[in-house]
Amino acid sequence: MTDSATDAGAWFIDGEGWCNAARREPSPNCDERPDGCITDLLVIHNISLPPGVFGGPYVADLFCNRLDYDAHPYFDQLRPLRVSAHFLIRRDGEVVQFVSANRRAWHAGVSVFDGRERCNDFSIGIEVEGSDFEPFSQAQYPALAGLTAALAQRYALADVAGHEHIAPVRKTDPGPFFDWARYREELAKIINGAQLRFPSGLPESQAGLG
Repeated sequence: MTDSATDAGAWFIDGEGWCNAARREPSPNCDERPDGCITDLLVIHNISLPPGVFGGPYVADLFCNRLDYDAHPYFDQLRPLRVSAHFLIRRDGEVVQFVSANRRAWHAGVSVFDGRERCNDFSIGIEVEGSDFEPFSQAQYPALAGLTAALAQRYALADVAGHEHIAPVRKTDPGPFFDWARYREELAKIINGAQLRFPSGLPESQAGLG
């Protein structure tokens, strides 16, 4: 990462769909988007492996099909999975990219947004290292905002949703400790966040801007 890339306003997505400020770990778990599909949804997730443990190699290992399933008892249930996200934001704010944003990552599963099924087809997935049970780190919000701004400059993003909003029966992430207001405040420092619609029905403390 270059010095200029540490400034969120200097982040960009190149024509191949890769972020200049991200470390690349290409995942094989991806494919092409359907012809004519417009990428207009950003999906925010949380993830930790094992659950509640941060900082290890296991998330990247899972996305890249190199996870040692015998390293922890929890991992045994992950053996059949072939999953990925476009990006991971670690607790220290580092951004890791696994899939070109031009391609379809396998992050959303069975999902519906605004009446449209198969959200993987038209979305970009960002995993934020964390859980449903404790606050995210202060470093993660500026990184998420910088990445969001860069993606909004390259793609026709119109909406941001949590995994919990597109798969509410199955998923709860990014969860109650994800600070949507803080995310939007950081984003407003870089771009006009009004161009993006955020989840409705958030508590007042989470409602943020607009």
